[in-house]
Amino acid sequence: MKKKELYQHLIETAEKLKINVSEQNLRVTNVNAKSGLCQVKGEYVFIMDKHLTLSEKIELLSQCLQSQPLDTIYIIPAVREFILGSD
Repeated sequence: MKKKELYQHLIETAEKLKINVSEQNLRVTNVNAKSGLCQVKGEYVFIMDKHLTLSEKIELLSQCLQSQPLDTIYIIPAVREFILGSD
């Protein structure tokens, strides 16, 4: 599976878990901000630095998804294996 396709599947998986993935330019904040999961007004949002490489985005999002209840949703087996295999 291509990286771009994998990243899209990871975003779709997050959305199934009610986590909105938002790519933002974190450099304009003038603070040392990092990508990560947060809760805003009761909704979960994974804020992704849009300047990261595709590989870094995939790694960060898959690490986030590892701590979620993945058994409650259907995930393509190759994507599930990738999520559970990444550390």
